[in-house]
Amino acid sequence: MTDLTDQDIVDALLLRARTAQERFAKDATQKRYDKAALAVGWAIMQPERNAEMAELAVETTGLGNVADKITKNHRKTLGLLRDISDVKTTGIIREDPENGITEIARPIGVVGCVVPSTNPIATPANNIINALKCGNAIILSPSPKGIAGCERLMEHIYAEFDKLGIDRDLVLMIPAPGTKAKTQRMLEVTDLVVVTGSQDNVRRAYSSGTPAIGVGAGNVTVIVDETADMQDAAEKIAASKTFDNATSCSSENALVVVDTIYDDFIAALADAGGALVKDERSIVANLWPDGKLSRHAIAKDADVLIDVLGLKGKVPDDTKFLVVPTAGIGKQHPLSGEKLSRVVALYRAADYNAAKALVSEILAYQGAGHSVGIHTTDVDRPVALGHEMPSCRVIVNQAHCFATGGSFTNGLPFSLSMGCGSWGGNSIDENLHWKHFMNITRVVRELPDSTPELDQIFGDYWASAGK
Repeated sequence: MTDLTDQDIVDALLLRARTAQERFAKDATQKRYDKAALAVGWAIMQPERNAEMAELAVETTGLGNVADKITKNHRKTLGLLRDISDVKTTGIIREDPENGITEIARPIGVVGCVVPSTNPIATPANNIINALKCGNAIILSPSPKGIAGCERLMEHIYAEFDKLGIDRDLVLMIPAPGTKAKTQRMLEVTDLVVVTGSQDNVRRAYSSGTPAIGVGAGNVTVIVDETADMQDAAEKIAASKTFDNATSCSSENALVVVDTIYDDFIAALADAGGALVKDERSIVANLWPDGKLSRHAIAKDADVLIDVLGLKGKVPDDTKFLVVPTAGIGKQHPLSGEKLSRVVALYRAADYNAAKALVSEILAYQGAGHSVGIHTTDVDRPVALGHEMPSCRVIVNQAHCFATGGSFTNGLPFSLSMGCGSWGGNSIDENLHWKHFMNITRVVRELPDSTPELDQIFGDYWASAGK
């Protein structure tokens, strides 16, 4: 018998998923969709399973730390389930009698999901819950390092499905070994693809011919202005920068501090565990050997990072992250980009206007569209930033990586995938959430004629410009 090709394997998965989805959506009820979504939620949130998967994720990817992954798996899933708990995603979801329109929620079909190694459990669970909530099936394509974590997540999902008689084929995974050919075929034949991770994968998704949602590169830059509560800002930055060893795209990568508080803020960072390291050249040489981020430093614990960067005995014993002053921006200054490690670049700005200019320059190099942060007590500056910066989010006085993807203390929807709009080359400019996983059919009825007279439209224009 001829061995199956990569295309054959993916096509067979697609047939199974499509068959299961059609049965799932036939005569659907909201209760059916909600039950399936909750089953996945409990599959990841059940404490023993959560801990087991967090340990497996760190062991197999070498990224992050167990305690924070447990927290992430729990809070991201809990927040998402809260967000969707009362949402109607099947049948008539809106009546607009004034305009004669009825809106009906419809499934997309089979969703393809590319899973990053940085979040091999929380990200697929988030996408699966959203997909099932809207009546879809889903196929996962994990990164090579994330295969074991995805496989374990699938086992736990199936255990919950079996309790309820839910079809396992609603959630499938491309079998190991993963290949680019398998992922490419999935991108081509599913009905929607959602890609979180490398920008190469995002570009491939957008060129696949399938409707695609991709997210842009992170390189979060945060202003600390002269009005900020410095201790609060330092503690929040420290908590965010160190969470899961900076695996999040929402982790602070550059701090821009105005001159008048610069020295005091350095002291506040030191109190929060941030060690100032002025040898930029050495840090760059060790963090980017051969021009690529060192796998020995990416998303590692502080003690490992310090050793890799040759700083053992040169920074305080209680150091949690490294703060490296720099002035350069661009390819020749890699500290100005995303670092995926407990290292943050530090820029000194003459004043607030100079700080804004630095942020703009950094985002022009990398991270446009994602998000910026500001620590301030000035109520006008955050809104002004929203008008001026090429950014879809302005995070105000918050620990950035906890706030950007939704929080119990802000109004953003819980998500692990942040759209970056046209600035980041993305099709969405908001957090990926349930609305992106369904189609809406609009039933449109005839209304009385409402054609306007020309002077209603052009009256003011004619008065100023003439006919």
